[in-house]
Amino acid sequence: MDAFVIEGGRPLKGRVEISGNKNGALPCLAATLLTDEVVTLHNIPVIHDVLVMVNLLKTLGSSVEWIGPNSLSVQTSSIEEMRSIVFPVELVDAIRASILLAGPMVARARGISLPPPGGDVIGFRRLDTHFFAFEALGALCEITPEGYLEIDSPNLKGSSIFLDEASVTATENIIMAAVLVEGRTEIRNAASEPHVQDLCRMLSLMGASIGGIGSNLITIEGRKVLKGCEFTISSDYMEVGSFIGLAGATGGSVELEHVDLEYLPMIANGFERIGISWEVIGERSIRVDSTQSRKILRTVSGQTNKVEDAPWPGFPADLLSIITVVATQMEGSLLIHEKMYESRMFFVDWLIRMGADIILCDPHRAIVNGPRTLKPAIMSSPDVRAGMALVIAALCAEGVSTIQNIYQIERGYERLLEKLLGLGANIQRLG
Repeated sequence: MDAFVIEGGRPLKGRVEISGNKNGALPCLAATLLTDEVVTLHNIPVIHDVLVMVNLLKTLGSSVEWIGPNSLSVQTSSIEEMRSIVFPVELVDAIRASILLAGPMVARARGISLPPPGGDVIGFRRLDTHFFAFEALGALCEITPEGYLEIDSPNLKGSSIFLDEASVTATENIIMAAVLVEGRTEIRNAASEPHVQDLCRMLSLMGASIGGIGSNLITIEGRKVLKGCEFTISSDYMEVGSFIGLAGATGGSVELEHVDLEYLPMIANGFERIGISWEVIGERSIRVDSTQSRKILRTVSGQTNKVEDAPWPGFPADLLSIITVVATQMEGSLLIHEKMYESRMFFVDWLIRMGADIILCDPHRAIVNGPRTLKPAIMSSPDVRAGMALVIAALCAEGVSTIQNIYQIERGYERLLEKLLGLGANIQRLG
């Protein structure tokens, strides 16, 4: 099993170039199926999840060519005759984002038969919102006894849709379907994360008529045909938050480049509560200095502070694992409240084994008391973000730690080993 061996206990210093947003790249790749013309995408992170999506597109007959280190050219001449395509189960099971093929296939191929999507095991992730929204457009949806998602969509029409939860992938799926559906579609309680905005901007360049981009009310006037386009994926604000946390936890000084500053306000709010801040040093650059207060703020009434996740523009759920481990190195107490996934907080067991003072109250809440000197340990990465949190913990620990199952980490972070070595980390990759 591939593993990282990390000797911690030293501040990290240097520069890091932030990669493209994985969660933006995946729906944009799926959206290339909505036209028979060439779509060129830039700033695509070369990571496992992206490569799986590329292979899924090839299964549908798409021509996919790397035209640069992080640039792809995709053309799908026709998928109208591919309603009965048999998707490789191992590819669909490899990533949760395989569900994003449903939107384009429903719109152009009039349906899809998809094995159960896979991805991180961080809690129950239901598909009801996708089904209800597709049915509102006129599709027929069912799950077979074998777990396959069967969607038939011979006659779709624009509709008013209220999503029962602000699901990112459900929002993206319905947007992709609706842009080729006759009439006006209104999506209320839509997700508005930066990657949803990326998808909408790309589709607009392809000729789609989309209003309310960045809001929770999205309106779409369906088009018969979309054209090709050239689009650049935004930077990965999850990676930005991860390296901010890494710098703060180790007491280092790190400059981050290729940062989309407009996506940082709520992230800044969360990190400021635990005594970490940064300064803007360029149009797309920030610096986290080694001079931090490193004190967890109390509320204005003097009570224990809290960081909790929420749909955008709230604090991102994917950064709660990161801020949890950083808080172990800060002075004071903090309540972490993970409201979206009931299994995500269980990774703190690894931190407790390393000597962290954390009380896991229930599957959604943990109290972190710091600072604590962490001890090295042998650990296993449970998912992408918790895995990165364990990397940060290992970099703080005095001694040599081993993190196994790093496939989970490298799914979400491009060239992670190279970037950590560039910051002075003492890290090796085994396997």
